[in-house]
Amino acid sequence: MRCAERIKALREDNDYKQAFIAHAIHVAQTTYSDYEMGKVRIPLDSVIALAKLYDVSLDYISGISDIKNKYPVK
Repeated sequence: MRCAERIKALREDNDYKQAFIAHAIHVAQTTYSDYEMGKVRIPLDSVIALAKLYDVSLDYISGISDIKNKYPVK
């Protein structure tokens, strides 16, 4: 699963609207929509913010792993 598909699935699983997620990661709703549709690459800081928001690892959110490990804590 690609990153774009994964973030959309995470958002839908949590019953969030795109506008809520966009606000949480400090981007416009249209920008976030472009992330989900795979039109633009998601900047690393946004990927990290999404991983923290959903409490999943970067490996999971990027599609490298299908295991929902929690976001690592320092």
